[in-house]
Amino acid sequence: MAATGEALTPQGYIQHHLTNLQVCATDNGLAVNHACEKAGFWTWHIDSLFFSVGLGVLFLWIFRSVAKKATSGVPGKLQCFVEILVEFVNNSVKESFHGRNALIAPLALTIFVWVFMMNLMDLMPIDWLPHAASLIGIPYLKAVPTTDVNITFSLAIGVFLLIIFYSIKVKGVSGFVKELTLQPFNHKAMIPVNLLLETVTLVAKPISLALRLFGNMYAGELIFILIALMYGTNLLLSTLGVTLQLGWLIFHILIITLQAFIFMMLTIVYLSMAHEDH
Repeated sequence: MAATGEALTPQGYIQHHLTNLQVCATDNGLAVNHACEKAGFWTWHIDSLFFSVGLGVLFLWIFRSVAKKATSGVPGKLQCFVEILVEFVNNSVKESFHGRNALIAPLALTIFVWVFMMNLMDLMPIDWLPHAASLIGIPYLKAVPTTDVNITFSLAIGVFLLIIFYSIKVKGVSGFVKELTLQPFNHKAMIPVNLLLETVTLVAKPISLALRLFGNMYAGELIFILIALMYGTNLLLSTLGVTLQLGWLIFHILIITLQAFIFMMLTIVYLSMAHEDH
């Protein structure tokens, strides 16, 4: 569904679906989208914030409800699913995390479920939510938070801050500095080289986390958009579009799950490295 006043061309259709609902503050008050082109950093992607926070609250509500109603007798289907999920994450933490920290398992569970739920929004029919939003006057809407690099970097920066915090907590300030300056070459003359190499390695962790998740989900969304364009051409391409969409849907379910798992596992590994006292 194109924005009001926008020509429904293939280029306009793609651009519309890849544009976030942006809000910024200007001298004349709040402005949206095109009026925010010069606002720079201080532009809020309202749709990404709404869906990411909303899905996070939904995750907490579901798990809290299951915990309150949990029974030692015959569990319901939802309780079984949650227990399997918790056990899966717990086993992953035991196999990959070699320190002692009560935060890691709950953090890993939160990351896996939250990222999975945000990714899962990509399976919604591409036009449903934008069309519904347009009916109430919202010109743009992206329903998949992980296709917004701001969201993936926010998650990665949170992990990065935990890495720094636990590195200093476990090793102390001096130990953390030594790790950056005396590895991999344990010689004072090599401190500048070590510092450069270790700093690049440290900074690369959140960047790789953010861009890997964003890149895979953004590419997946773009493929859905391109397939949707085929429905408006002719019968042959429309039929081919149905086949491609079903095939890509099945494959994309694997990508959605795998990306959540990779983000969780890399977080566990990075925090495990932060707990290693050299």
